[in-house]
Amino acid sequence: MQLDELYKRVIMDHYKSPRNRGTFEDDAVSVELNNPTCGDRISLQLMLKDGVVEQARFLGEGCSISMASASMMTEAVKGKTVDEALRLAEDFSSLMTGDEPDFEYEDILALSGVTKFPARIKCATLAWNALKKGILEHAKHG
Repeated sequence: MQLDELYKRVIMDHYKSPRNRGTFEDDAVSVELNNPTCGDRISLQLMLKDGVVEQARFLGEGCSISMASASMMTEAVKGKTVDEALRLAEDFSSLMTGDEPDFEYEDILALSGVTKFPARIKCATLAWNALKKGILEHAKHG
């Protein structure tokens, strides 16, 4: 199987069976972002305790890339410190500019092909931008 085909399967798996889809009833950091150019929307919730992302969940609607990216992001940041989560978000931004950082959670690399379609980069980065915004707002008001 070619790498592109494998990546498409990983993306479609996360799109059709998203990880961490839903909301928390407890007090969570909540962020809502949308991409007005294509209509993608995400509502991200983070359970932060003692500087660690204990859990992350999302709801949203949009293309397969934005929803798969949200699923991957929520998996990747669970159990990470907020600094590690922010570093992952920066690494993801680097991936979208053509770099190939090393990710523990390898599914994220399936999104590397998005760089061939510049209009879709905003789709892939929406959830990661929500993550950064949520952590930074929590730090300000925490």
